[in-house]
Amino acid sequence: MAYPKYDQLYPEVKAVLSRERFEHVVRTGEYAVHLAELNHYDIEKARIGGLIHDYAKERTADDFLAEIDKKHLDPDLKNWNSAIWHGVVGAEFAKDELGIEDEELLNSMRRHTTADVNMTMLDKIVFMADFLELGRNFADTDVARDVTEQSLDDGVAWQLEFSVTRLVRNHRAVYPKTIYAYNHWVGGK
Repeated sequence: MAYPKYDQLYPEVKAVLSRERFEHVVRTGEYAVHLAELNHYDIEKARIGGLIHDYAKERTADDFLAEIDKKHLDPDLKNWNSAIWHGVVGAEFAKDELGIEDEELLNSMRRHTTADVNMTMLDKIVFMADFLELGRNFADTDVARDVTEQSLDDGVAWQLEFSVTRLVRNHRAVYPKTIYAYNHWVGGK
């Protein structure tokens, strides 16, 4: 499938994001390259996946809700918020506005917010690069990086356990696909 080159996408992504968010996506792309090298995956595609993953992060709720209707996406999405929408719905903006037709790249956007039972190598790389890019600093960052560098699958499980635990502790709802992903990657179901 076709997708534009990194150098073409760079200014287009930069134009729609704040400086801080843009710096994050660039660092995510850089960390995605690192993970791609460790896992013998296409470096350029990983870099693009990192760059575009938050393309729609700063859109308004009205933009997302209109896109859900326009594209006839799962109506349950309306019960969530931009934490979910910027990935799942954001892929639709990337397809239309950036000219990305490659379903693997689009799915890596969709899944970076929710994870999935069936994640491709690119899905896992973008999911973990977003979590571990070098601007991130949370408790056990180094542990998470070490686990992920030893095994990308173990890194996915580590992040899912960390994230779901944090959501539950804060009495926050967990997106259904994330629960299925947790059960698959952590619970072995």
